Amino acid sequence: MNPHPQTHPSPGLLMVHTGDGKGKTTAALGMLVRSLAHGHRCAVVQFIKGPRPTGELELERWARLAGARLRWDRCGEGFTWTAKERGRDERRAREGWDLVLAHLADPELRFLLLDELNIVLRHGFLDTAEVLGALQARRRELHVVVTGRGAPEALLAAADLVTEMRDVKHPFRAGIQAQAGIEF
Repeated sequence: MNPHPQTHPSPGLLMVHTGDGKGKTTAALGMLVRSLAHGHRCAVVQFIKGPRPTGELELERWARLAGARLRWDRCGEGFTWTAKERGRDERRAREGWDLVLAHLADPELRFLLLDELNIVLRHGFLDTAEVLGALQARRRELHVVVTGRGAPEALLAAADLVTEMRDVKHPFRAGIQAQAGIEF
């Protein structure tokens, strides 16, 4: 049961988390947790991120065990953006986009996280105008968060909320490797 019922659903927001700093996906996952806590049906499509185990995949498992209505798909093979693999990367991006289109058509979905989609757009693996058109035509009550560095200007202009993460200081520059539970 939803602990915070609303008689009229508020309009869904198009939100973008971009910039060179850490925390874009983490902030979006916080929104996902809130949405799940309100009993909303949610979906995550992760572009780029490959089979490497991460904490967020455990979040999906826990959410399912708790009975949350969550769909989670990974549509990438890791950071492989080389000219030699461009065709494969474009196919994986298109497969992910096809999943997104199915989610956009789901009348029960309330929250959709498109993780690292900005990078896919920046590399031209999907057409920005096509993506933007579909996101703007979404159902009125569907919240969408798009993450990744280098968000296209057209997406920034269309978004209701834009957050830019800025790299001020990072432990990697001091020789500290990525930490489980912090960066993955």
